[in-house]
Amino acid sequence: MPTYCRTFPGHVEQVGCARRWAREVLTGCSCAGDAVLIVSELGTNAVTHTTSPDFHVTIHRARGSVTITVTDHGGSTTAPHLAKPYDHGMHGRGLAVVTTLATDVRFTRNAHGHEVAAHLASEVPAC
Repeated sequence: MPTYCRTFPGHVEQVGCARRWAREVLTGCSCAGDAVLIVSELGTNAVTHTTSPDFHVTIHRARGSVTITVTDHGGSTTAPHLAKPYDHGMHGRGLAVVTTLATDVRFTRNAHGHEVAAHLASEVPAC
């Protein structure tokens, strides 16, 4: 099954480009809406919580599933993690949304940056 990869400059306005690209790649897939939201959340985290010059998005479509991986090149003293947001705060909900939508989420931190992979089940067998 196909794997799609694209690198985006590490600017907040590029998150919209990543969202549009993901929507196009996932046309006809039952989990496309959730997957696009995940790309948006993870891309936003990559550009707002690191000094990475870019972020890389990989979308792997398989029978009955989609895996989205967003990678940055670090520049942060913390790794991606679930946070408890303040009641009226504007931040802190992104990874909670991702973990709610995905069937599995993996966080990896290495010497080069961070990688977050989210796996979604799809109702369409040929997704």
